[in-house]
Amino acid sequence: MTSIEVVLGDIARQQVDAIVTAANESLLGGGGVDGAIHRAAGPRLAQAGAAIAPCDPGDAKFTPAFDLNPPVRYVIHTVGPVWEGGGYGEADILASCYRRSLQVADELQARTVAFPAIATGVYGYPPDDAASIAVNTIRSTPTAVRGILLVAFDEENRDLLAAALGDDTGAQGKDRRR
Repeated sequence: MTSIEVVLGDIARQQVDAIVTAANESLLGGGGVDGAIHRAAGPRLAQAGAAIAPCDPGDAKFTPAFDLNPPVRYVIHTVGPVWEGGGYGEADILASCYRRSLQVADELQARTVAFPAIATGVYGYPPDDAASIAVNTIRSTPTAVRGILLVAFDEENRDLLAAALGDDTGAQGKDRRR
C-alpha cells in the first residue's frame, strides 16, 4: 500500500528516489519550484531536459538528478495545464500529470517520490482544486511506489493538501525545510 504524507519544505531537499518538477514544455527550467530544482540539480539538468523536450501538458519524462543529494536519483518533469477558467480540460490534464509521473516512477522502480503542487504557481490553477485532484489521482492510480510526499512551499498550501488528504493533523504537519 502506498503511503501519502503532506510536508512543508524544500522539495529539492527531500529524501526520496525521485522528485517531480512542474516544468514547462521546453524542460529548460523556469520559475517557482522548477527553477529551485534546476538550481539545486545544476546546469546539466537543463541540458538533459533539452535533449528530451518538448513535453506536452499532462505528460511526464525523466532525467537523472545530477547534483541533487542522494538518495534522489531522478527528476520527473511534468507539464501542468495553464488555468483558463476550467472549461478547457484543465482538470483532466492536471490529473494526467500525476498519473503519468507515477507511471514514470514505476518504470524507474522508484519507491519514494516527492510531488509539488503542480500548476498552482504561474500557471494559475486554483490551489484548493489542485490539491483535491492531486490526492484523488494519486489514490486512484495503481503504482508500485511505496511512499509519496506532497511537498508544500507554504503553510496555506500545506493546509489545503492536508485537507484534501483528510489529514486533520495536517495543520501541524511536518516541516522538512532542512
